[in-house]
Amino acid sequence: MYLEISNPMDYHAAEYIRLSKEDENEGPSESVTNQKSLLDEFVKKHRLSVYDVYIDDGYSGTNFDRPAFQRMIADIEAKKVNMVITKDLSRLGRDYIMTGHYMERYFPEKRVRYISLLDGIDTGVESSANDITPFRAIMNDMYAKDISKKIKSVKRDKQRKGQFIGGKPVYGYKMHPTEKNKIVIDEEVAPMVRRIFGMALDGMSCRQIAAQLNTEGVPTPATYAGLPVPNPGPYTGLWSSERISDMLQNETYIGNMVQGRSMKISYKSKKCLHQERKNWVVVEGTHEPLIDAETFRKVRMLVNSRKHTRSRTYDFLLKGMIFCHECGYPLAVLNRKNAAGEDVLYFVCRTYQRFTKAGVCSCHSIKEKTVTDAVIAKVREVCEAYLHPSELLPIAQEAVEQAKKENALEVELQAVQSKIDSLTTNLDKVYMNRLSGLLPETDFERIYSKVKLERSLLDEKKQELELRRKSPVRTEDRAKELVQRFMDSAFASRELLVSLIDRIELTEEKQVIIKFRFTELDEVG
Repeated sequence: MYLEISNPMDYHAAEYIRLSKEDENEGPSESVTNQKSLLDEFVKKHRLSVYDVYIDDGYSGTNFDRPAFQRMIADIEAKKVNMVITKDLSRLGRDYIMTGHYMERYFPEKRVRYISLLDGIDTGVESSANDITPFRAIMNDMYAKDISKKIKSVKRDKQRKGQFIGGKPVYGYKMHPTEKNKIVIDEEVAPMVRRIFGMALDGMSCRQIAAQLNTEGVPTPATYAGLPVPNPGPYTGLWSSERISDMLQNETYIGNMVQGRSMKISYKSKKCLHQERKNWVVVEGTHEPLIDAETFRKVRMLVNSRKHTRSRTYDFLLKGMIFCHECGYPLAVLNRKNAAGEDVLYFVCRTYQRFTKAGVCSCHSIKEKTVTDAVIAKVREVCEAYLHPSELLPIAQEAVEQAKKENALEVELQAVQSKIDSLTTNLDKVYMNRLSGLLPETDFERIYSKVKLERSLLDEKKQELELRRKSPVRTEDRAKELVQRFMDSAFASRELLVSLIDRIELTEEKQVIIKFRFTELDEVG
């Protein structure tokens, strides 16, 4: 079948062997042992000198970035090898473009003779077998493409059935100890996931949550999972606002299996592209939820309400909810000093900011507090017209009775004390940073005063709770108090505003227009 090699002493041969996971399904004939035995027999018969044996076990033929193959190329470059022998052309590769490159260009340029035993290919002699080599390469490529389609089809079918086929489950879950393709709650970090959702529900932004977790030294999901970092940088091992935002919007936490968020470009490339949400594979109710659906919905609304806000420098109640009535773009917020030297926030039209000279839109400048007070007053008016305290009283009485059963007063007291301890720790840290010169005097005074005021309010609340514990009030009186507190303060709650209001618009004449999420409230307003 093969021509005699007339000058075997002139060659330093490389035996190249490759086996991928797909090849294992073809039977033992493709095994590493079988390939080596065939190559050794050929080498012995033709009295060739073997420089080295190169084995890539478990590597796809569509990718030429294989360790043994690259080592062989390095030896060719060093002129240590001038003959390459494989069992067949598919062992060299299944990508017809790259296979053709090595056979038609690289090997001839480096004066390397290539021999494929079963295909009868020998670039050292003129042969008709060499002429059909490009067609063999194309057939090998088509085989790889067909295998890729079948594997992708099987994976897609598993995804549609709600079976987990990823490498690592999302933070808060782990693989089921006995059932394949199923995930269960990881009790070790589940409390942290619930805490992150709780912090978001309390109004903290993704950036604030990430900063808090980094301050406390909480390990990131990647660190906890022990995932390797290819190129570690200065922010490796730290929580980011993007990571928090992704977690807060991941439906996996409410029991839905979410897969197919990214997809490989092709079977020849490992690069993945993010898919649009409509192309994700989402199967509901596949595992135990970590977060209840209502909490998840509220948190998602809070996160989405901030997406319209470009600046993250200042926090204010209407952040991400207020827009210019004339141009439709979100309003920007600026900080200005008043006559007394105090910081005052102003809303301005961002379009006017960017295109002032072009005369596009108008300034719309107005104090943030003025607009916020107007919105709260309007929401209060609408809610009071829609709801009556007498209607809320039975609900409040039921809540008080339930709270008594669950000893909610003690729980609330412990929570307040925990917050006081946390603020005290933060005050100590801020003070030490000021002493060490890490924090400027102006920032120190601002942060210190803010945290100290917050702690003072919590101390007052603690005293109130302790007094209530010593002198319990009647259920009806407590219920009335709860109703009154709701009517007085709930309207200033960001969670309530986001839940009720879809959009707030400010006109050129400084008129505030509120668009509620519910048509019933629009009719009342």
